[in-house]
Amino acid sequence: MQIGIPRELTKGETRVSASPETVKKLISMGHEVFIAEDAGKLSNMSNEDYQEVGAKICSQNDSLVKPLILKVNIPTESEVTILKSGSTLVGMLNPFNKKGLELLAKSGVTAFALESAPRTTRAQSLDVLSSQANLAGYKAVLMAANEYPRLFPMMMTAAGSIKAAKVVILGAGVAGLQAIATAKRLGAVVEASDVRPAVQEQVESLGAKFIDVPLETDEEREAALGEGGYAKPMPHTWMVRQGEEVAKRISMADIVISTALIPGKKAPTLITSSMVKSMRSGSVIVDMAVEQGGNCEGSEVNKTIILNGVRIIGFANLPSLLPTDASSLYARNILEFLKLIINDKNKLHIPDDDDIVTATLVVKEGKIWN
Repeated sequence: MQIGIPRELTKGETRVSASPETVKKLISMGHEVFIAEDAGKLSNMSNEDYQEVGAKICSQNDSLVKPLILKVNIPTESEVTILKSGSTLVGMLNPFNKKGLELLAKSGVTAFALESAPRTTRAQSLDVLSSQANLAGYKAVLMAANEYPRLFPMMMTAAGSIKAAKVVILGAGVAGLQAIATAKRLGAVVEASDVRPAVQEQVESLGAKFIDVPLETDEEREAALGEGGYAKPMPHTWMVRQGEEVAKRISMADIVISTALIPGKKAPTLITSSMVKSMRSGSVIVDMAVEQGGNCEGSEVNKTIILNGVRIIGFANLPSLLPTDASSLYARNILEFLKLIINDKNKLHIPDDDDIVTATLVVKEGKIWN
């Protein structure tokens, strides 16, 4: 089968959907792989690297007309006009982007949005959200450390001692847990909050303190269980109590990393403007949810703003700042997914009894599916 790897055209995107490592494996399976010229350049993967493992370098348009196309982001409107009816597209296609899915449906393609894969043990190897969130959580802490005008670790010198930075992590999913681990490695004192009591053990295993807000009603306890491995919106009563508890911690924090997201919905506001004002000058907030409305009031997409001396970082695509590793992990995720939709005769086959395939299928033969 012919497989196309286009160059990503989304502004600020540095990743590529296939690495020389995964291309080599695809070719060994009997496929032909066509890489758009310089598709991997921003990920430090050259045309020559791909050619050495047997790939063919082609134009951007040629990569978009193959029977199977692998992407990082949903195609742009101009790219959609090039897609051939009957082809299959795999990538992070944003299943909540109705307009984007409608454009794909009109083009007559079949499309899989890998973000929709269930959070199950079987799906772990192709979980693109987890692989990218790990990198994002790590990078968020490094960005905060770079902007913070003091040290992270406690340091004893002949001139006196310097206290360790106090870091608060809001949300203990994959990104939050990696942020905890990174901040601890840098020597900070870390506290973390999450709506799911079940993550307390994970937080504490990394050396952080869990900010516990007891669940007082059946409604709160049910919401705290989450859904499909993700957090659910919590009742107002709990949010008020959590806000009060978190506000105390934020007022004493040097660094705050917010990671709270709810699939398909606006990110919850966890850091109010009054909380920002309570922080001392020189403190840093990294709002990892800025693209979905933000956890911090006042954060802006792809900007660092200063309010009352507090720096608020709102970078929308943190994995793209680590393009080589982000692309390598993403490419492996895609390779694992392809094993589910390509049969032993190297033909595309969409099983209707596979929970991962059915969950990720968003457009089928020109019709919106999920």
